[in-house]
Amino acid sequence: MEKLLHYVWMHKLLPGKTLVTTDGREVEILDPGTHNGNRGPDFSNARIRMDGMMWVGNVEIHTSSGDWFRHGHHTDPVYNTTILHVVERMDVDDIVMENGQQVPQVVVEIPQAVRDNYEELLVTTDYPRCHRFVPEIPRIKVHAWLDALLAERMETRSRRILDILKECRGDWEHTTFITLARNFGFGLNGDIFEMWAKRIPLQAAGKHRDNLLQIESLFLGMAGLIDRETDEARHGHLLAEYRFLCNKFSLPAAIEPSLWHYLRTRPQNFPDVRIRQLARLFHEGGCTMSRLLEPGSIEDIDKRLATLGISRGSRSLIIINTVAPLLYAYDLYHGTYEHRTRAVELLEKLPGERNHILMQWKACGLDVGTAYDSQALIQLKKEYCDHMRCLDCRFGFEYISHTMKHHE
Repeated sequence: MEKLLHYVWMHKLLPGKTLVTTDGREVEILDPGTHNGNRGPDFSNARIRMDGMMWVGNVEIHTSSGDWFRHGHHTDPVYNTTILHVVERMDVDDIVMENGQQVPQVVVEIPQAVRDNYEELLVTTDYPRCHRFVPEIPRIKVHAWLDALLAERMETRSRRILDILKECRGDWEHTTFITLARNFGFGLNGDIFEMWAKRIPLQAAGKHRDNLLQIESLFLGMAGLIDRETDEARHGHLLAEYRFLCNKFSLPAAIEPSLWHYLRTRPQNFPDVRIRQLARLFHEGGCTMSRLLEPGSIEDIDKRLATLGISRGSRSLIIINTVAPLLYAYDLYHGTYEHRTRAVELLEKLPGERNHILMQWKACGLDVGTAYDSQALIQLKKEYCDHMRCLDCRFGFEYISHTMKHHE
């Protein structure tokens, strides 16, 4: 329960107003400090008042006081700035630092209401775990948390795009193509689409952009899917063009066809169907970074996708998962905000995704009207709920702190 003790200290969820050290000195927490996830004391730059004197330094937290010695802190000079040792129980009375100075200790009990609720959140099989309490959370706090989650999700997605950009040696056009291709896989084939897109020599393909048949032959050939063509004459043309391009550009090996997933995939999502659509987009110049940065490009992209027979829902998903993150990543890379703001505004205009996860949040009373809302809640599910990070979640904090006050 050391993690829970960290939580109680960080949020000052203490059962009493005054703490007293084991040697009788009163302690007032002015600032619990900043939680440290790296080597060294658990909280840095804490401020406490002890016997009327201000102390500024680090705080170390353990379940048992003897953990100080068991973890070797008494021989580590990094811990010489510790001003307070916070423990749940005492099994060793005197704690000393590497410099020989004694560390004041204080025993903090985890409030029973906090402990009970945390354990309840851990063992429940319901989703969301806090569903009973969510409707009671003030809307302003809900929206503040969703804002933070959306920013976190966009940042995470942008970092992934910037990793691809690094692989592409700063080539935004190839990065855009790879990102778009991955999302054309719609989850099941996402990884293999990304692998395929990274093998496509876009500069070489660009020399034949005006010839749709050659682009299709290059794209399908590199995917190992030319044999999916059932028209015998067209199959022959595609194969001949692919062989020509292989010789001209010394193309790398094609993807092993067996890697593509067709089982449990709707016909409109078959890999060869999506690759033909990507070929047409490339042929028409509709999937470039330079195009995305132009005003009005989103509406134009939506129209282009519609002409390919892509459903409205799928078009929205492509814009949500490709266009918005690319715009956000572009500004993050350049240290600007124009396109970042545009990306967020875009999510505010698009309808939210529909799936069982979002329906469960909606049942809790949360509005999932736009992609802004749904993306934030997907982030909450994937990064917090799935990893049982209730202590890091603002909904979890409201749940725990509310029930503690209720029990008091």
